[in-house]
Amino acid sequence: MTSTTLRQARATRAVPTATLLAGGIAVGPLFAVVAAAQVLTRDGFDLSRQPLSLLALGQHGWIQIANFVVSGLLALAGAAGLRRAPRGGAAGTWGPALVAVFGVGMIVAGVLRADPSMGWPAGAPEGSPETMSWHSVGHGVGAMLAFGSLTAACLVFARRFQRLGARGWALFSVLCALATVIVMAWPDQGSISIRLALGSVFIFGWLTAVSARIRADLS
Repeated sequence: MTSTTLRQARATRAVPTATLLAGGIAVGPLFAVVAAAQVLTRDGFDLSRQPLSLLALGQHGWIQIANFVVSGLLALAGAAGLRRAPRGGAAGTWGPALVAVFGVGMIVAGVLRADPSMGWPAGAPEGSPETMSWHSVGHGVGAMLAFGSLTAACLVFARRFQRLGARGWALFSVLCALATVIVMAWPDQGSISIRLALGSVFIFGWLTAVSARIRADLS
């Protein structure tokens, strides 16, 4: 047995695949619960006009920053588990890689905050800022990476499920991707904050469900 194989075997024993996949399972519920709790409890926040990203601003902004970063780290763990589980084919290579890009995008979106806007936090401009700071641009790039890569991962895994004869899961993956694209591309700027939240439900929920399915296949 080569030294590389030995290192890989030790790593596998140190962190079981099922444990890594549990990270992917946790992403959806964690992000949704923490974000929803803030929407309901932070005085003055209005999801109908203020995106979830703006929760990272203000006195308790660290909570949403941590939500982004921890969700991203859990996604990276999930990606490692997905890389081990489906051997061979595009889903074993590109699928986990796209989930990892999603994790990186979430971390970037958390570390780099959006500019104050839409009246949040108190004293912020009522509309969009006239100019964007570098960190706000970086936040947008991270968010686009996260949503774009995970949407693509849906299609990669859909192909895997179709090949395995799991047509229900293949259809579920395609529908999640389509729903996310439709919601995000809908030409109504007035509803962008609601659409971003709804898109995260679709796409994060898909990662949770697929990670749970693949984890169940290990037993």
